[in-house]
Amino acid sequence: MLHDRVLVRSDGPEGDRRSTGGILIPATAALSKRCAWAEVVAVGQNVRSIKTGDRVLYDPEDRAEVEVRGQLYILLRERDVHAVAAERVGDTEGSTGLYL
Repeated sequence: MLHDRVLVRSDGPEGDRRSTGGILIPATAALSKRCAWAEVVAVGQNVRSIKTGDRVLYDPEDRAEVEVRGQLYILLRERDVHAVAAERVGDTEGSTGLYL
């Protein structure tokens, strides 16, 4: 990875989903604008606050998809990440573990 880029793997499935009530929602249904969580796979040398293995919150509309060895990843800039959830951040008692 170069510069301020972050390579992540999406947590959620991209296909059909089920609501909490059990209703099947097809993949083609429009979603409200909401952020999504992903696991960090690799980071560039200029990334300061994100490490490999962290979970990050990002806007799915601000993404570039890339396929590596048959696996689909998402390429982001560090500034496009809204929050970081990591064990190293939540060491204090009463902390949520989110770096905002």
